[in-house]
Amino acid sequence: MTDIQNHRRSGGRDARRALRGAPMLSFPTLVRDIPTYELLPDEAVELIHQESLKILEQVGCEFRDDQAPAMWKAAGADVQGTLVKIDSGLLMELIGKVPSEFTLNARNPERTVKVGGKNTVFVPMYGAPYVRDLEGKRRYGSLEDLQNFHKLAYMSPQLHSSSSIICEPMEVPVPKRHLHIIQSALTHSDKPFMGIVTSKDRAEDVMKMAGIVFGEDYVKDNPVVVSITNCNSPLVWDQTMLDAMRVYASHNQPVILAPFALCGASTSASAIGAVAQVNAEALAGVAFTQLIRPGSPQIYGQFMVTVDMKTGAPMGGTPEAAQMMFVMGQLARKYKLPWRTSGFHVGSKINDAQAGYEANMLMHAAILSGANYIWHVAGWLEAGLACGYSKFMTDCEQLGGWYKYAGGLKFDDFKDAMAAVREVGPAGHFLGTAHTLEHFEKAFFMPTIMDFNSYEQWNAEGAKDHDTRGREKAKAMLAAYEKPKMDEAITEALAEFVAKREHELPNLMS
Repeated sequence: MTDIQNHRRSGGRDARRALRGAPMLSFPTLVRDIPTYELLPDEAVELIHQESLKILEQVGCEFRDDQAPAMWKAAGADVQGTLVKIDSGLLMELIGKVPSEFTLNARNPERTVKVGGKNTVFVPMYGAPYVRDLEGKRRYGSLEDLQNFHKLAYMSPQLHSSSSIICEPMEVPVPKRHLHIIQSALTHSDKPFMGIVTSKDRAEDVMKMAGIVFGEDYVKDNPVVVSITNCNSPLVWDQTMLDAMRVYASHNQPVILAPFALCGASTSASAIGAVAQVNAEALAGVAFTQLIRPGSPQIYGQFMVTVDMKTGAPMGGTPEAAQMMFVMGQLARKYKLPWRTSGFHVGSKINDAQAGYEANMLMHAAILSGANYIWHVAGWLEAGLACGYSKFMTDCEQLGGWYKYAGGLKFDDFKDAMAAVREVGPAGHFLGTAHTLEHFEKAFFMPTIMDFNSYEQWNAEGAKDHDTRGREKAKAMLAAYEKPKMDEAITEALAEFVAKREHELPNLMS
């Protein structure tokens, strides 16, 4: 027996018991070790690519502000007012400047993650005005809810980020809301976070607050915050989004360039046609960031849902949404760009079977399409209008399963497993073997919210459904929450900045 084997057999169980008592506040970056799924042959992907280039060359994309058209004109594009027609050579030259992978730094270096390549991170939802609360009731979100979700994101090891506007703190005046959102994300968690893009001033406030925490010089060059900008499909990047791009990209901060497409309404009623249009819109946004700061890390993105052609309502986990995700992944790899999609974005109003069906359809596609930044993976209900406490927790549990699924099958204990077969022989059992005792904790995915007991046991414990167990898990985690450490001077500086800006900003509720 080698020294390594001897050490593992003699001290492994005690060490694992000690680890169980220690908090694990984030899984490492998921490094996918399974193949990506190529839905289309290369020639079909090339056809979509070429049509996207033609859209930008012949139809053009609007950049609706005073600065962007001039920047495009200086770069050599054909500019007519706010309409920009981009030569394919210029476009691809700019796309080629984006790094294929980058490091996203957390205020706690142990939570720092990699984005791009074979790396994947899981990020909770964003932007819900309503919550499905700890008693299962639907109501407007509050600052307390937002802080709770940041706490749950911090405590859930499956999540690599705390997002930012998981739910809107509706009682806080809109001009001041961003200050409390970012203060909460930075203080209630030490994982990476997301920025605000609703105005230039608010984006600048985010960078100032990040500068207080990370250091002003550090945030000029090192990625610490991801922000989302949406193209208004079809083919319009508006001033608000362009302002946010300029603030963040100039600081070398990654921006998700993601058209918000309601397929059949803001795109043609064709999955492939929608992909070609959305690809053109995303590429135009990515390219613009390289006019701001060449070489800045960026994230190619998409949010594509189909609409119910009878009512016009957006739908969540449909087969077309999954298919389009696969194709966007193929295009992202063609361009060597880190890319974002969404995971558990469902249309279901409650945490029920429909929510599970929709979520599984989309997350399977997100994982197998090789997405690097999978957003909206915890809490999403009601097409994004609500964030559910129960859904947040049950989603996180499922992410643990997807993390293991995408990590691939390992052969590191195969020899020992075969030795166990020889040890037990015919008609025995493996429960007491050295191999089982060594590996039982990590051998298989072991959820705690899902129930696999007998009917009698389940009934004796209250006959609780999945939604109830999820809410109970949220309550228990919030009761056990301990705030991550932050230097007292930084905490005070953040509070002073928030107070100063609150004094300067109006008390408007819209």
